[in-house]
Amino acid sequence: MHLWMSSRRSNLRISSFTVDKFRSFAIYDQHIVMTHIKSQSEILSKLGIPKLNPMQEEAGMAIDSNNHVILLSPTGTGKTLAFLLPVIANLNPEVTEVQTMIIVPSRELALQIEQVLREMGTGYKVNAIYGGRTGSKDKIDLQHPPAVLIGTPGRIADRIRRRQIDTKSVTTLILDEFDKSLEVGFEDEMKEITQAVRRAKKVILTSATEGVEIPKFVNLQRPAYVDYLKENNNQLTLKKVVSPDKDKLRTLVNLLNHIGDQPGIVFCNYKDTIEYISEHLTKQNISHATFYGGMEQIDRERALIKFRNKTHQLLIATDLAARGLDIPELGYIAHYQLPHRVEEFTHRNGRTARMNASGIAYVLQWKEEPLPEFIGPIKAEKISSPTTSLSPANWTTLFISGGRKDKISKGDIAGAFIKTGGLSSDDVGAIEIKQDCAFVAIKKNQVSKALKALDNTRIKKKKVRISEV
Repeated sequence: MHLWMSSRRSNLRISSFTVDKFRSFAIYDQHIVMTHIKSQSEILSKLGIPKLNPMQEEAGMAIDSNNHVILLSPTGTGKTLAFLLPVIANLNPEVTEVQTMIIVPSRELALQIEQVLREMGTGYKVNAIYGGRTGSKDKIDLQHPPAVLIGTPGRIADRIRRRQIDTKSVTTLILDEFDKSLEVGFEDEMKEITQAVRRAKKVILTSATEGVEIPKFVNLQRPAYVDYLKENNNQLTLKKVVSPDKDKLRTLVNLLNHIGDQPGIVFCNYKDTIEYISEHLTKQNISHATFYGGMEQIDRERALIKFRNKTHQLLIATDLAARGLDIPELGYIAHYQLPHRVEEFTHRNGRTARMNASGIAYVLQWKEEPLPEFIGPIKAEKISSPTTSLSPANWTTLFISGGRKDKISKGDIAGAFIKTGGLSSDDVGAIEIKQDCAFVAIKKNQVSKALKALDNTRIKKKKVRISEV
């Protein structure tokens, strides 16, 4: 069956794509196992997604029918799944080397895509490599090459140089958030990577920003465009909060109390500013997490986990949190410091009012501070002196020393806490399963009870240690 789709730049003849059922070999923990690739409907069901949105359907068809594709869509619209479904459908189960390479600008995005692929349950081996991870882990993962390899530019280029990655079988190259991965700081590494995979027939670029110049070394030839940047029917409201003081901390606290208990991100430009704000909020007993590039990877991952599961409802972050992260829908974001470029302003705001929803972006402005031209006039919001303070966090995150490789599921963990731990279903919150560990949110007043009943006991067949994060 053939369909006609109107692209933003040209008419493209495309065919509908499906993920056919077939059997394939996959290598896990150095054992070859037979697995069954699921149909698209089965994958969506496994991910808890009722159906693809129009952007995902159009992107899938464009990728299926064109060698070079540029996908532009706002943050939070599901670009990852849009390119993963057609890519997985075109993998060859008989090839034992890397077939698809996904380049991303941050560790968090690499881990997020790896997590999505694992949750899809396709049976293909997938690995993420990135800076800050030990070389020995890379070596183990690459000893049996994954069908899909995800990584940051520096780490991928380094492993290619060391001949730990064989690129001759790479047929698809994806540059996710390409406006960041193609910035000047990554130019040398990206040249190396694109040269190493020059035989790749399919090249896919994705971004939530338009108007980015694509270097010649990417070698795009007449790309098909799927552009949904202007079709996101969100309802973003910009509000300005004027601070009488150059030090805007008091105004920030007043704003947070004014907003109340709902998840949000306060964006800053510098690590020192985040630490300064964090110290002040701690003194005010305002629960929060911090997130910036200088943190250890494990601390960054756990900050996001605790933010997702509502242990913290507030994240103080740099632009590292403006894109490519798996975080929940936010009621608001606040610019404590304004970014220097309109692109980053757009990405920050994209964290709220996503996918046809409404949201608010607050701009904290010292009364003598001029606003950049790219913002334009904003009506000032009056923040009254707070009469109440933010409620203390009601959830705590527990670490469990067993994960996906131990065949532990979310149901197993919930069952253990409810049946063995004696907690009610309302006491158990969000559960996240990693490859070798898991995290669960529980009510604060149930921590001692849960640890006493469950630490050093078995979940499934695995004896686990459980501790508070």
